[in-house]
Amino acid sequence: MVGCCPPMDLMRSEEMQLVQLIIPLESSHLTVSYLGDLGLLQFKDLNSDKSPFQRTYANQIKKCGEMARRLRYFREQMANAGISTPPKSFTTNDIKVDDLEVKLGELEAELIEMNANNGKLQRTYNELVEYKLVLQKADEFFHSAQRTAAAQQREMEAQQTEESLDTPLLMDQDKSGDPSKQVQLGFFTGLVPREKSMPFERILFRATRGNVLVRQTTVENPVIDPASGEKVEKNVFVIFYSGERAKNKILKICEAFGANRYPFSDDFGKQAQMLKEVSGRLSELRTTIDAGLLHRGNLLQTIGDQFEQWNILVRKEKSIYHTLNMLSMDVTKKCLVAEGWCPVFATKQIQDLLHRATLDSNSQVEAIFQVLHTRESPPTYFRTNKFTSAFQEIVDSYGIARYREANPTVYTVVTFPFLFAVMFGDWGHGLCVLLATLYLVAREKKLGSQKLGDIMEMMFGGRYVILMMAIFSIYTGFIYNEFFSVPFELFGKSAYACRDPSCKDATTDGLIKVRDAYPFGLDPVWHGSRSELPFLNSLKMKMSILLGVAQMNLGIMMSFFNAKFFRSCVDIWFQFIPQMIFLNSLFGYLSFLIVLKWCTGSKADLYHIMIYMFLSPTDELGENQLFSGQKMTQIVLLLLALVAVPWMLLPKPFIMKSQHQSRHQGESYVPLHAEESLQVEATNGGHGEHEEFEFSEVLVHQLIHTIEFVLGAVSNTASYLRLWALSLAHSELSTVFYDKVLMLAWGYNNVIILIMGIIVFIFATVGVLLVMETLSAFLHALRLHWVEFQNKFYFGDGYKFLPFSFSLIGEEEE
Repeated sequence: MVGCCPPMDLMRSEEMQLVQLIIPLESSHLTVSYLGDLGLLQFKDLNSDKSPFQRTYANQIKKCGEMARRLRYFREQMANAGISTPPKSFTTNDIKVDDLEVKLGELEAELIEMNANNGKLQRTYNELVEYKLVLQKADEFFHSAQRTAAAQQREMEAQQTEESLDTPLLMDQDKSGDPSKQVQLGFFTGLVPREKSMPFERILFRATRGNVLVRQTTVENPVIDPASGEKVEKNVFVIFYSGERAKNKILKICEAFGANRYPFSDDFGKQAQMLKEVSGRLSELRTTIDAGLLHRGNLLQTIGDQFEQWNILVRKEKSIYHTLNMLSMDVTKKCLVAEGWCPVFATKQIQDLLHRATLDSNSQVEAIFQVLHTRESPPTYFRTNKFTSAFQEIVDSYGIARYREANPTVYTVVTFPFLFAVMFGDWGHGLCVLLATLYLVAREKKLGSQKLGDIMEMMFGGRYVILMMAIFSIYTGFIYNEFFSVPFELFGKSAYACRDPSCKDATTDGLIKVRDAYPFGLDPVWHGSRSELPFLNSLKMKMSILLGVAQMNLGIMMSFFNAKFFRSCVDIWFQFIPQMIFLNSLFGYLSFLIVLKWCTGSKADLYHIMIYMFLSPTDELGENQLFSGQKMTQIVLLLLALVAVPWMLLPKPFIMKSQHQSRHQGESYVPLHAEESLQVEATNGGHGEHEEFEFSEVLVHQLIHTIEFVLGAVSNTASYLRLWALSLAHSELSTVFYDKVLMLAWGYNNVIILIMGIIVFIFATVGVLLVMETLSAFLHALRLHWVEFQNKFYFGDGYKFLPFSFSLIGEEEE
């Protein structure tokens, strides 16, 4: 691969070409398969006017869809059975698609039949379990009732012997009544869900007007309901009733409440026999079900061993036929015509693949490869690796780069983590983030093959971005000299010392310089002093302006490289030069004054200088003068800034109008070179569709662009002050957690309070500083790149190169 591909142009996207392939019908499937393995050709849909059902290979896609449905069914069954599939592999065995279709159909039929049989057996088993519970609980109830009735009978007989002689006559009279008038009671037994037991009993009472007797007892453990297959807490009930009307009402109520009824005999001998028979059947069913589940598990394990290979094969076949449906049939019905974009460096590889596909398919005619000339704008393709891909995604989220325009990712790899670190600078916090990221990097192969949650997936995808952010945070932490807000003398002794012991905690007035300046970063003596906050505010605010002006100048320089690459002299002379003059006449001059003040130690007020540079440019500077000739320099810079505005606004639209008229003079059409002006392409849509030139539209567009740049030069510079604000907030929060939580708990000299303080400090540090502050600094760094940096040169109106590649095949859509 290294020998086939030229070195990557980091700044520009790959050079693309539109190609046409004429493929014999007999080798078309194999050709597209080989191109999918290569993954460097983006096919164009030549049948966009046809519906999916009118295309040539609609039936083949339907078959692949049916096979994919069967595979999804197998996956669900394996997931329910707890059977895992081997890791994904893009190697497939030699099984043919037609054979696989037959095999999947047979396996599905067998599995469906096994599930149906198992479902019936399981339902019967659950019914028998409930029946056994009814037999046990109802038997206890009837035995208890019999013992109670026998006791009452003996009591009644004892009372009868003590009564008068008239009472037996009456009793004999009652006993000699008509037996046909005696009431015969029927009863039902079964189970009802416990949560419905009280409404069930209440409805029975109301429906029969109290002419029922209901007895319920709870089942200790939940039972599996035969209908739903879920575990449910239930009660065993016995309902005594009288009459057919009551019987019919009870049956309907049981059906409505999902109560399962089971037969029960009031003969104790039959009860014991039924209980024995049910226990025997349960034992037999358990053995049968276990054997069925074992056979089903073996079948699913066999499927699982080859599932990923089958799944990949089906997805490949489906994607191949989807691609073939994008090809058009020639008039002879013997060849397919394909068009698509590919990188120029892939020409030889594609031609070799076409020749190999012809030989492997035993085709008599070889495929034809030819390059087409078009005015259509090609897609944008940047070759990336696992390190640069996440940074490229950050840029692409704003917009895909126009074809061959400068790629901001080259600089974003460094500037993005650096600006993040300016806001997050603490080498203790950076070390924590670094350790967490090194874990992701060290286990990237294992984690890459696992299914992660949304947040973890996002963190794993951006692991190298976070790694760079952590490294730069450690670097800026050394500069700020902060380790969880605590300073250390890492690079030498402090340059200052106290005149006497009493000055240490009071003010810096009592400090004297006793040695050379601290070699790297901030002198630790500033931390904890009264002048720490004013000093850090001044330092970080000015540093933010310097960084912002430097990055905005880089953005304008990128517009120069774009204009030079596309050979647009108009953009160089009437966009790049006036923008550089305007920005640096004001804010470049401010940056120069900041550095000069640091070097000279002057006490000049830069606010006063910049304000009166506009309000009173001819006034004397007095004590705010930093160098000789400053007054005249400021007047010249102010005049240059004022001249730069009409320089950006007026000449370019008129020059473009003149170029357009000369190009189309006398109705003679000359091929328009895309390199002549970026602005023409931007005005006409940016995709190569050269529409009629409208001078008013170009003038308005240039007016908007000029106003946006002039106002943006001020607002964008002010926007970089967020670097100062977030850095200060991070530092102060870290100080608060250290002083007011950890050190406060330490001062109590109590082990329990100390442990609680450490726990609170850890949770506050992780939750606020390592999570929320990280996210906040990330978003602000993202905004600085998207708005303040990229709007100086980046059009972002291209479209991404999406080749047909088997390595990019995702999960099958539901």
